[in-house]
Amino acid sequence: MATNKKPGNWRARTQAVRGGQTRTGFQETAEALFLTSGYAYETAEEAEARFKGADGFTYTRFGNPTVSMFEARMAALEGAPVARGTASGMAAVTAVFLSSLRVGDHIVAAKAMFGACRYVVEDVLPRFGITHTLVDGHDTAQWQDAVKPETKMLFLETPANPTLAIVDIAGVVKIAKRVGARVVVDNAFASPALQRPMEFGADIVVHSSTKYIDGQGRCLGGVILCREDFLKDHLQIFLRNTGPAMSPFNAWVHLKSLETLDLRMRAHCTNAATVADFLAGQSKVSRVLYPFREDHPQHKLARAQMEAGGGVVTFEIAGGKEAAYRFADALKLIDISNNLGDAKSLITHPATTTHQRLSPEARAGLGVTEGMMRLSVGLEDEADLCEDIVSALAAV
Repeated sequence: MATNKKPGNWRARTQAVRGGQTRTGFQETAEALFLTSGYAYETAEEAEARFKGADGFTYTRFGNPTVSMFEARMAALEGAPVARGTASGMAAVTAVFLSSLRVGDHIVAAKAMFGACRYVVEDVLPRFGITHTLVDGHDTAQWQDAVKPETKMLFLETPANPTLAIVDIAGVVKIAKRVGARVVVDNAFASPALQRPMEFGADIVVHSSTKYIDGQGRCLGGVILCREDFLKDHLQIFLRNTGPAMSPFNAWVHLKSLETLDLRMRAHCTNAATVADFLAGQSKVSRVLYPFREDHPQHKLARAQMEAGGGVVTFEIAGGKEAAYRFADALKLIDISNNLGDAKSLITHPATTTHQRLSPEARAGLGVTEGMMRLSVGLEDEADLCEDIVSALAAV
């Protein structure tokens, strides 16, 4: 017989440890991992009732006890009514779009977004008769000008990948309400430890839980957080029948990682702020972008929406691609990798990795230059990170 931990008025750090926990009759203290694809029934009548909507599980593509615990905990942390786990962050983004948009619908999206998200908006959705308009996310007037009567969704990342551009969530929500559109926010760079978009009126929040939620570069995963009507009318039947299901093992790993999310994010932010300030003092670095630095174009907005600046620092090496490559190749501690949110510091050259599919003109429009580097600052000692950076800059 399973028992549930019942939250009272638990605060976020307690929810991260206890939220959504269900115990079996063994009363285990660690959440149970249910590695099963199917479930047995006492009677044929019970199977019929389950398939008609009675409580219980039928097939792990539809639901799983471990995945359900992860979903419940994520919903508690984001302040969302419901959540659904997916196989990856891109599975979450694509499911939100394809489950609810139809032929003739229109989407407005901020230009500054992950390259795969932009591919879905620009290349996949038009195949189904869904049009789009891309805007500079920080310019509220562009959002206003782009919406149409047929606009059904506004999509944004904040902070955005890789430029760390900040979008006024509440401002975009006001515009969306005028035409009855939903606002979808990708919150992967901030995590619910630093930013909860639904508090600003967002309708749907998506995550690549591969990033800060996992926190150690182990397992893929994604999460969709939404209201019950969106789940019932659009998302649930799409997920059941198209199969972007989250692995129970990956859900268990991410569920356990949530216990330390707040502690890890505080350390990431402290290290990143130190590294950003250090980079700003280097003569071979022409520009530093970090949301909580006063020279960030939207630093006041970032401070209004976020509790800290995040764990990613973007900067430009003077001398373009050749100089950026020499710098990256000379790093001894920091790894070259296109992932982020790991305990280990990781660096990538967006123009040739995450955003290489974009045309040179599109990259220029986003401000993704040939000298730009995106640094996911890990949990190492900040002094060691700065020493590695200054040593590598000597090779430029």
